[in-house]
Amino acid sequence: MSWVRCILVAAVLALTAGTVEANTLRVVMSSDFKILDPYWTTAYIVRNHAYMIYDTLFATDANLQIRPQMVDSWNVSEDQLTYTFKLREGLQWHDGQPVTSADVIPSIRRWSARDAALGQPLMRLIKEMTPVDERTFRIVLTEPTSLLMTALSKPSLSIFIMPRRVAELDPNVQLSDTTGSGPFIFKKDEWKPGEKAVYVKNPNYKPRAEPPSGLAGGKVAKVDRVEWITLADAQTTVNALLKGEIDMIESPQPDLFPLLEGDPNIELVSLSKQGSQFLLRFNVLNKPFDNPKIRQAVLYALNQEDFLNAAVGDPRFYIKCKAVFICNTPFGSTKGWDDKLESNFTKAKALLTEAGYDGTPVVLMGPTDLPILNNLGPVAKSLLERAGFVVDFQRMDWSTLVSRRAKKDPPPAGWSAMFTLPTASDLYNPLVNGMVNASCDKAWFGWPCDERLEDLRRAFSQATTMERQTEIAEAIQIRMLEYPTHIPLGQVNLPIARRKTVSGNIEANVPVFWNVEKKP
Repeated sequence: MSWVRCILVAAVLALTAGTVEANTLRVVMSSDFKILDPYWTTAYIVRNHAYMIYDTLFATDANLQIRPQMVDSWNVSEDQLTYTFKLREGLQWHDGQPVTSADVIPSIRRWSARDAALGQPLMRLIKEMTPVDERTFRIVLTEPTSLLMTALSKPSLSIFIMPRRVAELDPNVQLSDTTGSGPFIFKKDEWKPGEKAVYVKNPNYKPRAEPPSGLAGGKVAKVDRVEWITLADAQTTVNALLKGEIDMIESPQPDLFPLLEGDPNIELVSLSKQGSQFLLRFNVLNKPFDNPKIRQAVLYALNQEDFLNAAVGDPRFYIKCKAVFICNTPFGSTKGWDDKLESNFTKAKALLTEAGYDGTPVVLMGPTDLPILNNLGPVAKSLLERAGFVVDFQRMDWSTLVSRRAKKDPPPAGWSAMFTLPTASDLYNPLVNGMVNASCDKAWFGWPCDERLEDLRRAFSQATTMERQTEIAEAIQIRMLEYPTHIPLGQVNLPIARRKTVSGNIEANVPVFWNVEKKP
């Protein structure tokens, strides 16, 4: 009988192992996950981690419309100054304690202390924030503004709700406590930066009843475990997917698309209607780009097609789009930009002469380890030099670039321009678009400082009709021609790569893992 018992035990163990394997989703994300605090950096990988373990009061759906998430109901007074919100029943932290309005208020305050672009301006318009009862809280404004609902639903640097004991910690000290109320629980004991991060299904999470849409709706975890795996390079990552060692790649390298599409077990899937936008960001503090006219010359020197071909190559996954607020969105106008970004070197050279450009090198930073951005630098260097610029193109790994972009020093310690790739949900209106924030020291890296742009953004937040907001958005886009903060280099909608055993990925501008299923 002992040998029979051994066979039965072995069979049960094998079955259990197979079940665990089938319910574990292994994903290679776009970068390594190293920081726990969602407000310590604007790096998307940290934001993605936050969406796994925290929840938000509101969220944007697949059409970028604001929908309630943790909030069950809310009302606004006739004078548009008092907002009263009621939380959904049954919300609880990963440790089993209930989520209350006493957690919400300090969470908003913690976020605002770290978000200089939107949080701090909003707090200046808030007269009071008070809990009414365990599930109800009230926010009273000093004047009507669209800033509040925009802030409560913004997709990046979002207001992630945390337990009061965590939210009240010093916002200038990185968090280490990862207690949230979201659909997954972070396994801190299994976290190995440079190797993997692990999340397990939250058995007590109560999803909304609505179907998922974008970052809104029901967040139903359909796998028991998600592992973010870090691999050495793009080819190794693709090989792992082909062999079935991993299930998904968040950002496969475009030149490897043919290899992936050639395998009958793999599919490329686009998950965003609007995609992302390549940008060249100026540092306006130091020469040569402290002179707006020299920045205007860059508008004429560059063209989008060269960048899109170098970075992506496949026209299925990109469009030329000069809209500052993204094409195929409510504010997606190209007004004023039709003759820009056409590589008019004659016009660019004339502007440089008019501006008195003295040959100060443009210190252009480019990454070596982000394939989607790696090829942009050589294109920019070539086009800028043809327009008469002197260019010092410096390559470095992304971590070094992120550290260096925070430096305001002039070169050689500092920088003149860099590339980035924000998603459409971070660009689609003047309030969430940090690139048009020109609030000087409080602006994003590059620190543009322009009173006219800030007045227009303020007017947008106070506008009460779509018609008026559209007028202001176009005025901002026109002002950008006079005082460029950055340059749009084209719109891309890059797919994920996944094995066909995986399904259910949500169409959203953030890679999320609720609703995802994996078949054995």
